[in-house]
Amino acid sequence: MRTIKIYQVDSFTTEKFKGNPAGVVLNADGLSEQEMKQIARELNNSETAFILSPDGEDHDVRLRYFTPNAEVPVCGHATIAAHYVRALELQLDSSTITHKIKIGILPVEIISDGNDYSIVMTQGGIEFFPPLAMHEKDQIIKALGLYEDELDQRCPIQIVSTGHSKVMIGIKTRDKLNSLTPSMLALAQISKTINCNGYFVFTMDSGESEILTHGRMFAPAIGINEDPVTGNANGPLGAYLVEHGLVEQNGSIYSFKAEQGYAIGRSGIVEVTVKLNNGKPVQVKVGGKAVIVFKTEIRI
Repeated sequence: MRTIKIYQVDSFTTEKFKGNPAGVVLNADGLSEQEMKQIARELNNSETAFILSPDGEDHDVRLRYFTPNAEVPVCGHATIAAHYVRALELQLDSSTITHKIKIGILPVEIISDGNDYSIVMTQGGIEFFPPLAMHEKDQIIKALGLYEDELDQRCPIQIVSTGHSKVMIGIKTRDKLNSLTPSMLALAQISKTINCNGYFVFTMDSGESEILTHGRMFAPAIGINEDPVTGNANGPLGAYLVEHGLVEQNGSIYSFKAEQGYAIGRSGIVEVTVKLNNGKPVQVKVGGKAVIVFKTEIRI
């Protein structure tokens, strides 16, 4: 028998029961993949992060991520949660560390703020996929319960990735965003043909000076009907907005705040920074706060 330390953390917020909940297993060394899957299923968060010792000299820590039914290569809110817990446990000063995840070895910034922390993760390489075929777009629009005149015509429906791909769907109004009731079955079926599990619907209809976008993310194909606040959706969104000239930028860096989760009572804020080279997006970082809801131990 061994004792496993587990945290429940709400990411991209400082309020308990807001933002996006993630499980964090602090001492995951020695757990089998099957045990990780069982723990993730038991916690039943959209993702649980498992913190592991490094297996080489080129990184400080390893992370693995599991949904209740599958391993995923990277997860924004679970990354924030894991490094927030690790920073608290180790009482870290402000620093940049490197973590090894399925998409590579990447830096994570730990920002000490009194007795609290902010976490900023560098995401994977930016990839813009070819535009979806018209019949695929039509299927997605229908599955989301949208009409053509509700779409933001400046925004092509396109798959974008910074490590975990999402379909970007821009719409005109926040009211429509908050009233969406998609067909989860239809979205899951479409995922099989387009090879992308996540649908990120967003609007630039904000009305709040500090918030640029509001969004919702649906991924029923991997057991997540709606994810409250998604780093791996808002990060690619930043690259997408720059790529398509939807925001004014200075040619070197663009930063904004994105809100997600309001419609399901779990609003959170993601801080997105896009680095540019000759006006083109080349790197994305996402960051935010977190709060511990509870911690516990299990013996297995």
